[in-house]
Amino acid sequence: MLLHHCLLGVSTAASPQTSVDILKGKPHRKHDGVINLKTLRLPEELQNAARSIIYSSQVKQLSDHTKKLTNYLWSRKRLVDNQTLRQKAVSLEKEMWEKAMQTRTERLHSMSDHIRRKVLTELKRTTYHWTPLRYDEELGVVYMASRLAGGYAAVKRSLNEIKKRDPTFAPQTLLDFGSGLGTVAWASHSYWGDSLKEMVCVDSSGPMNILAERLLKGDDEKAEPHIKHVYFRHFLPVSPKVQFDLVVAAFTLSELQGVKDREDAVFTLWRKTSSYLVLIENGTMEGHQMLMEARDTLLKKREAMVHDPRPASVFAPCSHELKCPKLAQRPFLPCNFQQPYHPLHLPGRNERQTEKFSYLIMKRSEPVEAEAETEGVEWARVVAPVLRRTRHVHCRMCCPDGQLQNMVVTAGKHGR
Repeated sequence: MLLHHCLLGVSTAASPQTSVDILKGKPHRKHDGVINLKTLRLPEELQNAARSIIYSSQVKQLSDHTKKLTNYLWSRKRLVDNQTLRQKAVSLEKEMWEKAMQTRTERLHSMSDHIRRKVLTELKRTTYHWTPLRYDEELGVVYMASRLAGGYAAVKRSLNEIKKRDPTFAPQTLLDFGSGLGTVAWASHSYWGDSLKEMVCVDSSGPMNILAERLLKGDDEKAEPHIKHVYFRHFLPVSPKVQFDLVVAAFTLSELQGVKDREDAVFTLWRKTSSYLVLIENGTMEGHQMLMEARDTLLKKREAMVHDPRPASVFAPCSHELKCPKLAQRPFLPCNFQQPYHPLHLPGRNERQTEKFSYLIMKRSEPVEAEAETEGVEWARVVAPVLRRTRHVHCRMCCPDGQLQNMVVTAGKHGR
């Protein structure tokens, strides 16, 4: 059965290619397009270490703090740049002048001052005031309680795309930019623990690095870490020639101040990438738009000095390299995906939850023409939960021609 966030073999007109045997004799549940994972749990060692740290920290009103932090992170927006502010101010001033001229009762000079004050007041009221997050030990523990399990679920689900579609990929080196609690190292180790020889975790927050190390050691500073070869740093490696097989930045772009900072960071991370670059953000409009900014940066812009000439291509989730059709939708709905998971076992938080996230995977080298085992099939992405109806289902798809299309699939017309 087709699930939300799977790939569907279609022709360019989004009609089924029944002439191609996609399954090759495999059971339907092992359809190559099904990328979803079942409900995820944290590794037992990570779960136990997190609970030990949280209970020993004795943060007061932890439940209230976790809810507030979760809501704050989910509603977080980008910093409004000066150009956008100026455009907004000009638009507001023009609108107010038009209204004022219709009911003019004051002299122009006093009216001008009045409108200028109103514009400033309105800008202050409607503009998001972005501030950087500074994690101390207590806020780090609150973040752990609220985001450890959900962040792990999003990362593992995103990396599963590479694991399933490129089974020969066996990274030896990993770079995690904005590593936080180290969930990328844990998720990567679950897939490529046999091949990974070096995992560099970069985070500017010293307290977060300390918490991540405590998690690796099971909250026992004398113990050996559960995962070997993990190294924590405050800054990225300086040399542009140092590359990593896998580079990940999860929920990090949203912590950078402006458009230029994000663009510079994306270029820097791409220079460090020898195979795959994975970017993950909240499944909100802001998160999706930041990822599309990064996508455009790597596909359309070029650095002055290029150390690795192999171009960037979109590996997932997009089935094309055209403009994202969801950006043109009104109302705008972000391209996001869902992964169910079990939260940390804390009082009042034992029910299954769902992580909603957006992600982008860029690959170094020419785009693969088609999956070898399904040659002749162009893949569309199912980008919304499949609507089940009697004897048919509705699939909302992003197709290789860059268009969003609905397909009604029936067993009679399309095969089981």
